[in-house]
Amino acid sequence: MNRNEKFVITVNRELGSGGRTVGRKLAERLGVKFYDKALVKALQQHYHLTVEEIEKLKGRNHSWWADVERILKAGAGMTAGSFIPQKDDVPDLLTTDEMFKTETLILQDIAEEESCVVAGRSGFHVFRNHPNHLSIFIQASMPFRVERVARKQNMTREEARETIDRVDRMRENYVSRYAKTSRYDTRNYHLVISMDQMSEDDAVEVVMDYINRQSGVEK
Repeated sequence: MNRNEKFVITVNRELGSGGRTVGRKLAERLGVKFYDKALVKALQQHYHLTVEEIEKLKGRNHSWWADVERILKAGAGMTAGSFIPQKDDVPDLLTTDEMFKTETLILQDIAEEESCVVAGRSGFHVFRNHPNHLSIFIQASMPFRVERVARKQNMTREEARETIDRVDRMRENYVSRYAKTSRYDTRNYHLVISMDQMSEDDAVEVVMDYINRQSGVEK
């Protein structure tokens, strides 16, 4: 990936690994925007964006993304937080084919307009043909993940483990259905980072070193 040209970095991660924080901090370090499921779903649900409506916006004489940017500024508070599925959520029904197509259009058009960091949403697959794309997977051991989720979500360890197992299944189902691969297949990524022995800031440094080497930038 060349940071001197328009780029997109995708961060897929295991729940409890700290990957979302790594992605956010990486975006801040690079001076670009950070997008995740919470934002994409908010755009769809609160503003009723569909494939047809996006195509109408794109058919105008100006960038449709200018309209979406106004939406983001008007609803700045809706971007906060991570999405953790509830017990009654059904993995295969959380995302419809129409929703996936809409999400893909939103993300691809974001990347056409600006450099960015995207967390989740099968980004490695959505941007697999992007000419300047870096794909990252953030993982951690189960004890690390359980401790972090229990602490962050104020859960018991048993509740945290149940949540992790449920989210793992749901995310794997999502990737299998729409990307026709496994999210654990390391061939989908340029970098795979284990968080057990490092902080989020350490992980950002690892990624920055990789990017700088790819871009020919001296540290």
